[in-house]
Amino acid sequence: MAILDAFFAALVAIFAKIGLQGVDSNVATAVRTIVMAIFIIGFVVAIGKGPQLTQLTRKDVFFIVLSGVAGAISWLLYFAALKLADASKVAPIDRASVLFVLILSALILGERIALKTAIAGVLIFIGVLLLII
Repeated sequence: MAILDAFFAALVAIFAKIGLQGVDSNVATAVRTIVMAIFIIGFVVAIGKGPQLTQLTRKDVFFIVLSGVAGAISWLLYFAALKLADASKVAPIDRASVLFVLILSALILGERIALKTAIAGVLIFIGVLLLII
């Protein structure tokens, strides 16, 4: 699933770059968000998980909403960056979010970062630098 995720994430950058040629990035993000919401709600209902939407706790909803706000801000900035720069430069920087996840997961979630994970993070950082220079 993670490999397919990466493939479809790549398609997001390519399709968005093509679609943004004559469109404001914020308008494009709004349209994309509407399509995603309809698609995902339809998928949840189709797989029979719709009733679980009513079983969420306040804590669940609070953190899912925070995640949604962070995601919305991320996508607004991502589409704005795609409008201004090459997809081959923007996407690697966007994917460098894994570096922030490593740091924040340690600081906020208390997860331990193994030495090999830290080394991989440094290599990812170097790789991003090489791709954008």
